[in-house]
Amino acid sequence: MGAMSAIIPTAEPFFFPGGPTACLLVHGFTGAPKEMRWMGEYLSSQGHTVLGVRLAGHATQPADIVRTRWQDWLTSVEDGYHLLQGNCERVFVCGLSMGGILSLLFASRFPVAGVIAMSTPYALPDDWRLRFIKLFQRLIPRVPKGPPDWRNPEAARDHVDYPDYPTRSILELRNLLVEMRHALPEVSAPVLLVHSRQDESVPPQNVQQLYDCLGTTDKQILWVENSGHVITREPERQRVFEAAEAFIQRVTQTSGIVR
Repeated sequence: MGAMSAIIPTAEPFFFPGGPTACLLVHGFTGAPKEMRWMGEYLSSQGHTVLGVRLAGHATQPADIVRTRWQDWLTSVEDGYHLLQGNCERVFVCGLSMGGILSLLFASRFPVAGVIAMSTPYALPDDWRLRFIKLFQRLIPRVPKGPPDWRNPEAARDHVDYPDYPTRSILELRNLLVEMRHALPEVSAPVLLVHSRQDESVPPQNVQQLYDCLGTTDKQILWVENSGHVITREPERQRVFEAAEAFIQRVTQTSGIVR
């Protein structure tokens, strides 16, 4: 009898054992571990231990995400952290979009070595419907996604995500953002923020707002030009991966630990 997979094929979580520095990779809202896999393969090639988690309710079927709350998504990150922490000396958390929100919130509560937050929102776009989202969730259970924001058509073709945004889950995302904004001053670990100037899903001004609110003094912004929102699968991904590795190396060395 063949395996009955609930997870969409190619969207499974992944683990690459390696050295004492671990990288916990966190995908985005309605997305899947697949969007972080190329980054994971690169960081693994640099000698790191890598874990790409699957957030609760993601990469299966849309009904599953509707049943989950933002606390469930944060717990998925915490599970990954504990798996790595038991086997490695330090853990860097790297998140894309909502994965970046979760990474920053997580870093305010747990002793991570550093955070790499890519294409991360500070707030949802200003939309009058958000004020009535609790009313809307029964009337309009799903919100269609806007036009795809890609510069790499090949990656866009085999991208795995849910076809639309469940309204109930947008409410959770909004609540998660409130939590993150409260937590930003509590983040003391070094942070690298990465964003594309061409990001149509999360406008670039979000990055400056994140930067200004972060409690850590060790924070930097890396801008890329020719990429859409899923920066880890776009034409400039190699530059992003190399910047992430340089950040990990610098933080690891300045904290008095040499790999």
